[in-house]
Amino acid sequence: MTTDTLKPRRGRPPKAGRENADTRETLIRSGTAVLTEQGFAAAGIDGILRQVGVPKGSFYYYFDSKESFGQAIIENYAQFFAHRLDKSLLDESLTPLQRLQAFVNHAAEGMAKYAFTRGCLVGNLGQEITNLPVNYREQLITILQSWERRVSQCLAQAQQRGELSTEADCDTLAAYFWAGWEGAVMRAKLNGNAMPLHNFIRYFLAGLPKPPADTFPSGADNV
Repeated sequence: MTTDTLKPRRGRPPKAGRENADTRETLIRSGTAVLTEQGFAAAGIDGILRQVGVPKGSFYYYFDSKESFGQAIIENYAQFFAHRLDKSLLDESLTPLQRLQAFVNHAAEGMAKYAFTRGCLVGNLGQEITNLPVNYREQLITILQSWERRVSQCLAQAQQRGELSTEADCDTLAAYFWAGWEGAVMRAKLNGNAMPLHNFIRYFLAGLPKPPADTFPSGADNV
C-alpha cells in the first residue's frame, strides 16, 4: 500500500462517541473496496481518505499505523465472508452439495454487481504475501483455514446423506476447493464474467468421489 510517506500529523481531534466508530468503520469499508479491486501494493491511503473525507492528520486517531489499518480491513473482510459462507452452507433447505452450488451462485452475483472489478481480498493479498507485513501471513492462513473447515463440515454432511463417498477425505477436498476457487475468482475478474466460477463448481462437484449406487443415505429405510 503506497503509504510510506504517511506520518502522524497534528490535526483537529475527531468528535467523541458514535461519530468516531462510524468514521472508523467507513474507513475500513472504503479500504476493503480499494484492496479487493487494486491489491495492497497499488492501494493508497490518500485516495481512501479523500473518499471518506477524513483529513490525513486524523488517520492515526483511528489506527496506530498503516499496518494496523490493513489488519482491520482483513478482519472486516473475514467476518463479512464468513457470514456469506454460513448463509449458504448452513441452509438446511438444500442438500450439502447444493449448498456449495448456492455459495458459488451468490458469489457470482456479488462479483457481477461490481462488474467483476472486485476479487477476493484474501486471494489478492496471498499473491502479494512477500511484500506484506510479516504478521499478515498468519492472519490470512487462519482465515483460509476457517473457510476450509466450513466446507469440510459441509462435505461431511454430504457423506452422511449419501451424496459423497464415506472414503472421501473432506479436509483435503475442502483445501482443494479453496485452491481452485481463488484461481476461478482471479480468472473471472480477468475475463469480466462469471463463467470461470460456474465451470469450477461444475467440475469440482462432478469430480467428487460418489458412494456406490446401492448405498442408502444415512437414516433412510433400506427396503
